Amino acid sequence: MSSLQDYERKRNVRRSGEPKAEQRASRGEPRFVIQKHSASTLHYDFRLETDGVLKSWAVPKGPSTDPQEKRLAQPTEDHPLDYADFEGVIPEGEYGAGTVLVWDTGTYRNLVEESGKPVPVARQIEDGHVKVWLNGEKLTGGYVLQRIGRGSDGRWLLIKVDDEEADRRRNPVSTQEDDFSEE
Repeated sequence: MSSLQDYERKRNVRRSGEPKAEQRASRGEPRFVIQKHSASTLHYDFRLETDGVLKSWAVPKGPSTDPQEKRLAQPTEDHPLDYADFEGVIPEGEYGAGTVLVWDTGTYRNLVEESGKPVPVARQIEDGHVKVWLNGEKLTGGYVLQRIGRGSDGRWLLIKVDDEEADRRRNPVSTQEDDFSEE
């Protein structure tokens, strides 16, 4: 069973303009993308490339650079790797209708090791604790995704690691410019 079945089931990609549900091998360093998405409510989609797909969480308040801020991150369906470059307006009547903008993108590095070897991100997700170093245009440094619920209550938190890139004064979702304007 493809991990992209939910993605495919929810969309008419011919009408929405979104990428097709194709799982493929990663090329080079794994990527991350954060997309600003004005759907029924404005939120930020945090996506990590792993196992040929983008594992995804919706972050209502967007990422923070303050380690004391814990941001709710609701898991969403896996997305195809090509979604990392997707920007556009998903038309009314389609799942996720609204404007999607790439807010930040870059590569990431896995920070979890066991016996001197990296623990695959897919296993970290299963275990409910993911730790990565983002090398983005707007965000850099360590970030943790921590599961705080199980089953239908599968909520997560996105937390900035207290490292040299942490900044308690900076609020990147309000201070980092983008070309996004809500209608």
